[in-house]
Amino acid sequence: MADPRTLEIAASARKWLLETDQADGHATFVCRTVIWLILLRWSWLFVTAPLESNLAGESFLHLVNLPFHEAGHLLFMPFGRFMMFLGGTLGQVLMPVICLVTFLVKTRDPFGAAVALWWTGENLLDVAPYINDARSLDLVLLGGVTGKETDGHDWENILSMLGWLEYDHRLAHLVNYAGIVLILVALVWGGALLLRHSRRCRASRDEPASLS
Repeated sequence: MADPRTLEIAASARKWLLETDQADGHATFVCRTVIWLILLRWSWLFVTAPLESNLAGESFLHLVNLPFHEAGHLLFMPFGRFMMFLGGTLGQVLMPVICLVTFLVKTRDPFGAAVALWWTGENLLDVAPYINDARSLDLVLLGGVTGKETDGHDWENILSMLGWLEYDHRLAHLVNYAGIVLILVALVWGGALLLRHSRRCRASRDEPASLS
């Protein structure tokens, strides 16, 4: 027999992740479906690409992530040199997490939260090649130069300060795998919400017919 506490947690999770979504209307369903299909296409490209290709870092979405990365440096600068370097990554990862919580708790929009979770995973894929480059310093940075041509870059400094520079490839692959998992979970979550939405649309179409 299942533990009552476990059943309570599962019911609460189902409510927040699925049942709070009450969006209806065919137009909304079509828009959501288009968004989900775009994310599915991007997911296939990002997930199947080798880490070393830096596909996420060279995509249009990198330009979306970049302002939050740079803002993160400024935001965490008062907390010391280490946090200033780490702040770039924190800034670009925390922004979609904040959006996720806002969609889920404030606006009660689980589909928006699923998209934000996908964005979080994409940001991890964006960061992974940066970590992987900590020793080689071959990636071209914002100013058009590589880390070799400057004083390194964020993750070279972060891992050097921690004494973990030799683990750059392992950490990069771990972050990359975490990003892939979040992306796949987000797609399944969004797909489940689309299925529930389609059922609501069918029910609303059938209702007038049953009343006539």
